[in-house]
Formats: sequence, C-alpha cells, structure tokens
Amino acid sequence: MATEIIMPQMGESIAEGTITKWLKKVGDAVKRDEPIFEISTDKVDAEIPSPIAGTLLEIKVQEGATVAINTVVGVIGEAAEKPAGPAAQPAAPPAPAPAPVAAAPEPKPAPAPAAPPPPPPAPAPAAQAPASRPAPAPAPADGGHVESIEERIRRRSSPLVRKIAQEHSIELAEVDGTGVHNRVTKNDILSYLENRKVAAVPSRAAAPAAAAMAAAPEIRRFEPAEPAAPRPAMVAGERDEIVAMTKIRKITAENMILSKRTSAHVTTVFQVDYTNISRIRQKHKDAFLEKNGVKLTYLPFIFRAAIQSLRQFPQVNASIDGDSIVYHKDIHLGMAVALDWGLIVPVIKNADEKSILGLARASQDLAERARTKRLKPEEIQGGTFTVTNPGVFGSLFGTPIIPQPQVAILGVGTIEKRPVVVEDENGQDALGIRTVGYLALSFDHRLIDGADADKFMASVKETLESGEFDLG
Repeated sequence: MATEIIMPQMGESIAEGTITKWLKKVGDAVKRDEPIFEISTDKVDAEIPSPIAGTLLEIKVQEGATVAINTVVGVIGEAAEKPAGPAAQPAAPPAPAPAPVAAAPEPKPAPAPAAPPPPPPAPAPAAQAPASRPAPAPAPADGGHVESIEERIRRRSSPLVRKIAQEHSIELAEVDGTGVHNRVTKNDILSYLENRKVAAVPSRAAAPAAAAMAAAPEIRRFEPAEPAAPRPAMVAGERDEIVAMTKIRKITAENMILSKRTSAHVTTVFQVDYTNISRIRQKHKDAFLEKNGVKLTYLPFIFRAAIQSLRQFPQVNASIDGDSIVYHKDIHLGMAVALDWGLIVPVIKNADEKSILGLARASQDLAERARTKRLKPEEIQGGTFTVTNPGVFGSLFGTPIIPQPQVAILGVGTIEKRPVVVEDENGQDALGIRTVGYLALSFDHRLIDGADADKFMASVKETLESGEFDLG
C-alpha cells in the first residue's frame, strides 16, 4: 500500500509550513528516515525524514507552496505501484427543504391612474396564528451562502492567533491573511496590531499637542510636518532579477522591525585584551581537540564571562512584560548562527550550569545542526540573553538588534593582534603587541541604565582579561 507523506506540525502553535525544497524526485528510491524534503515554518527550518522505505511515487505540493499541517504533500510506495487517485469526496447532504410558505397571490395589473389601488388589507393579528405552525426561517442575507472550506480554515486559525485576537478584541475577518486559503498567521495579526498602533498615534497626540501649544503662546509655533509621501513602487530594470523572499527572510525582517519599534536601543563598546586567553588556547587547543573532539575557540570563554556577569546584573538577564519586569532565574544563552539562507539563534539551555568544555560542545552541536536543518523548534525558543559573533567575518564591532523579548545582546568583534600602549616593568609606557578585540552590548534603555550596562561590560572585560578559567 502507498503511504502518504504529510506536512508535520513543528511546534504547538504552528499551523502551516512552506516546502522550500524537495530532496528527492519522483521515481527516486528513499530509505526510512532519509531526508526527503525541506520545510520552513514560523519557528524553524527543518529536513523532514521519510516515514518508510520505498519509492517516491508522487509529489502533490510543489516547492514554494505553503500548506496547512497534515496536508498530504507526497506519496511513497513500491516502484511498480501507482499512486492512489484522490479519495472520493463524500456526497454533500441534501439541502433541507424550505419551510412551507403561503403562496403569494398572482400580481394583478396596475389600475389606471384615475383609479388608485385600494390599500392592502391589514395583517392578521399574531394571536390568530396557529401555535403549532413554526415561523419560517429567515433567508440568509447573502442569498443562501454556504461557508466555504477557505472560510472555515481562515476562521480556524492557530490557538496562538486566536488568543492574540481575543486579547486585543480583534475580529479575524478584519485581518488580511497570507496563509493557506488566506488563513491569518501570527505574523499577519502582529503586523495588523503594529499598523493599528501607528495609525492611532496621530489622533491621540493631536489634542495634547494643541493644548500644550495654546498653554505656552511664547513658544515659537511650527507648522505641522507634512505626512510622509507614500513610498514609490519599485520599478525593476531589464537586467534586474526579482526573487520572492524566503520564509526565514520574511520572519527575520518582521522580527527586526518589531524589535526596533519595541526597545529603546543603545550600544556601548569595550575593548578587551585577550592575550591571556590566547596563551591558554595555544597551550591546550591540540590536546583539548584530541581529548574532547571539539575545538577550543574564544567563544566558550566569552560565554563563560558573560554568564558570570549576568549573575551579578540580573536586569540584563530579564524581559519587560507590559509594566512588569521578569527576572529570569535560569540563563538560556542564545547564539546567533549565520546560514547561507538566513540567520537563526539556537539556545544553550541552562548555560550557567556548563563548563568551558560543556559550552564548547553545546555551541558546536547547535551550530552544526542549524546548518544541516536538524534543529527542533524548542531549541530556538526561550533565550534570555544572546551572543552574536560578526567578528568571524572580520567586523571590528557592530550594533546588533535585540531579539525580543530579551533586553540585551552581546556582539563579538574580530580578535587580532594590534599595537597597544602597555607599561613595562619600570612603570614606563611602551608599545606592545597584544591580542585584542571589541565587545559591543546593545541594551534596552527602558530597563537597563547606561551605568549598569557599562558595569556589566566592565565585569565581562575583567573576567576575560584575567585568564582564570577551568577547561574541564
């Protein structure tokens, strides 16, 4: 018997997925648990394994299509077997017979203008109607419209979407859906909320602003700025190539815009002397790799220093929830991984319980599985603080955007040898060659004051420059 391949649910709130690539063609042999196609969802990109061994008989959903979970996307069976045709649809139940209605009298020709028609007879009192006869059901306003499958799917959005709609008193019919059959996705309703907030700002701000100007006539008054002109449509040239955004690129764009609108971003930059850590690496990296099977890079040391400082400054390992502050007791460390098709941030759970070796193993494992699309949805959720490493590409430092709902992210600049002013044994200034790099902390000024951010960074710097680490 042929086996149907379905779109899996990659997380509790996931209602749909996009097939980004088929790894097999019709007629190809497939082993059990061998990756057969790739999908992209709101949470993660992943390779989906084959449920059985056999031959790919049919591809029902092509690359680039977004379908609801549990949709049949392909068929696997024996090579000589033909895929089963579409299942017969159950016959629609007959429409209920309409309630009997008294026949309307034949219309009579209109009388001549000289003789106006007599007024219609008064309706019989309701009390005279027999009690046993039910009143006829009113006809649908749209002339007997029957809800389509597209409307039912749209109405049955994911539990997360319905919860957001209920919390903000939104009717899903008001939101333009981009999912399958125009289903409203999480990104659709979040965008709707953002647009509604932006549209409401001018009307709410107009009255207070006018009152303030009237109360202070001595202040020079300026004409209100003209509203920004709508962005002109992009006109592609003959040599331009137009490519649709991938799922992960759309999600990244939406999250970055949301974060910039939410958090008051400020960035502080510190220079760190990694010379002592460089000496530790040079002394132990070969034995460390041979014994443990992982490389001894700078990142585990930076992770360890950040974790120790997060314990001293709990407001950096926190989130803002409305008018409340959530201080996270556990440290779940996000680590940004650059992929050929986008950016993803897997999370090292309970990172404060791990040694340098444990952090090195966890980071290498998560990075490898991110690149091979084998991460689970829960492995990219729940981060409380994030580290990103643009320095691996040669960047001196950057001003990274905070991943919501966190309040800070640490950017690691390139680590290299540079001439630095040092003191010799006699206390005299001299030029020395040191291994140095920049660390940049982007923080949410709604919660973290500049002084606290700098104290946090000074603590990280002190730990790294001391070089006192246990490699176990």
